[in-house]
Amino acid sequence: MRHPRIIIASISLAAAAAIGGGVTAATAATSHASTQPAASQHATATVRTAQATVGGKTETILVNGAGLPLYYYLSDTAAKSVVTGGLAALWPPLTSASPAATGLTGKLAAVMDVHGDQVAYNGHLLYTFADDHAGQVSGQGVQGFFVATPGLAPISGSSTAGSSTPASPAPAAPSGNPYGY
Repeated sequence: MRHPRIIIASISLAAAAAIGGGVTAATAATSHASTQPAASQHATATVRTAQATVGGKTETILVNGAGLPLYYYLSDTAAKSVVTGGLAALWPPLTSASPAATGLTGKLAAVMDVHGDQVAYNGHLLYTFADDHAGQVSGQGVQGFFVATPGLAPISGSSTAGSSTPASPAPAAPSGNPYGY
């Protein structure tokens, strides 16, 4: 006989996956898409560099401690994320009250916003992409997100990221975007 809590948890994960628009149950369970601060915010998020293929070229990019590529969103400002709801389920914010950098020369900070303490690099709020795996960049140019690089130009608190340009030429978003945003 199954324990009732296990059944309830399974139903909750399946429902979260369905709401997330194709996000796997494991990703939905670990996503920081809610407007409540995530429990893991007390943990230190490490941002480091890695080599990855972006648009057919090998580039140095920013990754989190698990090796997942980090992205920034063109419509965010240095002080506010506009990534919420279903978009945040696909693009989970990197959160930590005390982020740490390894091998970076830019400024890494925690910014209090709708996601709690969201990690920012040179003023750009950082996200992962639900479809990526360590060493894989599949979200470049999708839905206004671009891979973060060590040379990402700083933005000020009053400027929007939309007025800055990506650190490297951004390819056009793939046609027929399956995410519908």
